[in-house]
Formats: sequence, structure tokens, C-alpha cells
Amino acid sequence: MAKPRALILTGYGINCDEETRYAFEWAGAKSDIIHINEIIENRKLLEDYQVFSFPGGFSYGDDTGSGKALANKIKNNLFQEFQDFIERDTLMLGICNGFQVMANLGIVPAISKPIGGTEVSLEHNRTFRFQCRWIDLQVEQAAQCVFTRGIKRMHIPVAHAEGNLFASEETIKTLEQNQQVVMRYTLPDGSAAGGEFPYNPNGSIHDIAAISNTTGRIMGMMPHPERHIFFRQRDDWTYLREQARRNNTEIPEEGEGVAIFRNAVAYFK
Repeated sequence: MAKPRALILTGYGINCDEETRYAFEWAGAKSDIIHINEIIENRKLLEDYQVFSFPGGFSYGDDTGSGKALANKIKNNLFQEFQDFIERDTLMLGICNGFQVMANLGIVPAISKPIGGTEVSLEHNRTFRFQCRWIDLQVEQAAQCVFTRGIKRMHIPVAHAEGNLFASEETIKTLEQNQQVVMRYTLPDGSAAGGEFPYNPNGSIHDIAAISNTTGRIMGMMPHPERHIFFRQRDDWTYLREQARRNNTEIPEEGEGVAIFRNAVAYFK
């Protein structure tokens, strides 16, 4: 079967496009980095792809708020094309700033409609500082999300200033009931972070790190899986390497983040 094609969006201020493209390629997809202006000029481009990814970065410098300018550009120029893409049997992944764009577009959680209704926001971290650190995640096993199939826990980095997920009590209740909460921040032992810094790096309600839409084919997440494609990228790899040597065990080549991208590729097999 032909490799699924992944479109990695780029544009002013996006800076994780190359890593995201590499992650999809490593996982077995054929991926292309395409500028937002090129998609606007050729609106049929989206029809050629099965996966769309909003990478991390600082689109348009986050000058009007994280992800808002890019979201407005899409609303004003590509609203119907994105709606058509979502309604096909496709996948969409937003990472960090990409999650912020998707939230502003209403692509996640999309409780009431597939796009256009903003229901959650990603506010300033409670520390009011940019947080760049490795964190631990629990994957909600009840969540019907394509990207996290077979994954229970993850150790990957975050790098953001506005990752504090906030929504009304009614919306949060619906997300929990619909099993749209996909990942939560935890302590290193896997127990709930309970909002405690630095384990929950931003103060996100219910320790939420990732959510999906109602179909499970679209996910927005604050942590960066594309930054843990190889074992030696993790913060404690030298300690784990020494531990493996003493126990006469092998260390893996791949990191934990690659599973997100492998699941996307496997969906189309």
C-alpha cells in the first residue's frame, strides 16, 4: 500500500516544521512542508493529503495571542477547505502552537461542530514564564484517539508560555464524559500531578495535556513528541544508558514520541 501523505504546515514564526516532517517520515509517511500562503493560492492542495499537522513555534510572533493570527488567516481564507478535509477520513495533529491554532479554530474539541466554534483556550502558564522541560504523561486508555493507540505513558518535553488549558465547567464535564481528554500531566511515578508545578508545567485544569475531537481522528497536544524520536534525545538518557550497562540490557534506538507518528501511519494501512 502507498505511504500516507502528511502535510506539515509552515509559515511566519513556525519553527518545528522540519522536526515534525522528519518524525512523520521516520514513521513511514511521505511528508511535505508547505507554506500557508501556498495553500491559499492552491486551495485543492489539501485534497492530496491524508494527514495534516500544525507544528509548534510562534506563528506570527504570537503578537495577538498564541495561534490567533494564523487561526484567523485560515478562517478568512481556507475555512471551507479545512472543513472538507476534516469531514474526510483524515487525521490532524496540532503540537504546542499548533494546538493553540486548532483551539482558536474550534477544530478541537469540536463538541458542537467540526470547526468554527471556540470552546477551550490555552492561557498563560500560571508561572507567567516560558516553560521548557521534560514532563511525564498518562494516556487515558478510555480515549478513542487514533494517535495514542497502544500508548500508556510518555516522557517528552514541553516548551511553551501559554499552555494552561481553560474552559467552562460544562465544557470540561463534556470532555470528560465524551472521553476526549487524551493525555494528562503526572508525577514521575505515574500518579496525578494535581496541578503541582513543575509536573503540571502550566496549571492546566484537570492536568490536561492533550484533547481530541469527538471522532478521535484529530488531536491537539501541548508537549512535543517530535522532540523525542530517538532515545538519546531524552534528558536522562546517560543515566538510563549506564543503568542498562550494569543490568546487561540493551537501550532502545527510538524515543517515546515516535509512537504518535507510527499510529498515524498505521491508521491508513
